[in-house]
Amino acid sequence: MTKQTAKTSESFHASTQAELGVAGDRVSTDPLSFAAGAKPRPLLLGHRGARPLSRFKRNRHDEGIPPENSLACFEYALAHGCDGFEFDVRVTRDERLVLCHNAWLRSYKVAASRFDSLCSHCGETLPCLEDVLKAFGSGAYLDIEVKVPGGEELIVGALRANKPRRFLLSSFLPEVLRRLHQLDPSLPLGYICDRPADVHTWRELPIRVFLPHYELVTEGLIQEVHSRDMQVFTWTVNQESDMHRLAEWGIDGLISDAPDLLSKTFSVPRTLAKSE
Repeated sequence: MTKQTAKTSESFHASTQAELGVAGDRVSTDPLSFAAGAKPRPLLLGHRGARPLSRFKRNRHDEGIPPENSLACFEYALAHGCDGFEFDVRVTRDERLVLCHNAWLRSYKVAASRFDSLCSHCGETLPCLEDVLKAFGSGAYLDIEVKVPGGEELIVGALRANKPRRFLLSSFLPEVLRRLHQLDPSLPLGYICDRPADVHTWRELPIRVFLPHYELVTEGLIQEVHSRDMQVFTWTVNQESDMHRLAEWGIDGLISDAPDLLSKTFSVPRTLAKSE
């Protein structure tokens, strides 16, 4: 892969800190806070924009949901009350940052295919990271999940060309996070995990946000992460009872397949009771 210039820009660092509302090293969600002394309501993010809750058989509730990881689906998440959305980025053979969750798109491997070829096989132009940054970077919170190593320089370049106001670069891959931090220490990074054996890894990484699967989250874990001046987002929270429980524990961000349920659950500002 062709290397792009990766020197840290001091102006990029300073403006990124200011626009993210960073207090120390912690990404602030102050615009979402309630009255003084109350816990802030969590940041509400649509998972890949939105996804049908019934994966194999659509029902009436799922009608009208656009395809995941599409610009239309991101619009859907915002229109249904989310503050932003999570989405997936992979790199094509010709170094395009395409939005795609799986390594294979239909019967074509993304990393081994040219962008135009993928679009031709899909019968449409696939969205890329730059499209999201231009369309939503001025308002929505963007959780950009980096699915594979090798495109870190391209991602940093895209962010510098179309800098979003509020964003997070997240990944399951520690090597990706370390490389992004090496390229630009000002970038807000987040580590994702879904296995108990990997939970400890967050302590060793240059991150601001830890993103464990919701089944791994405990009140004690949230308190430990907060004690290190970091935040905790969790996914995929699709039950109202789980949303309330995690919010009471002090979770900083909730990522759900159901934007409308997130919005409904937190539609009326309320003071969250502090744990004893």
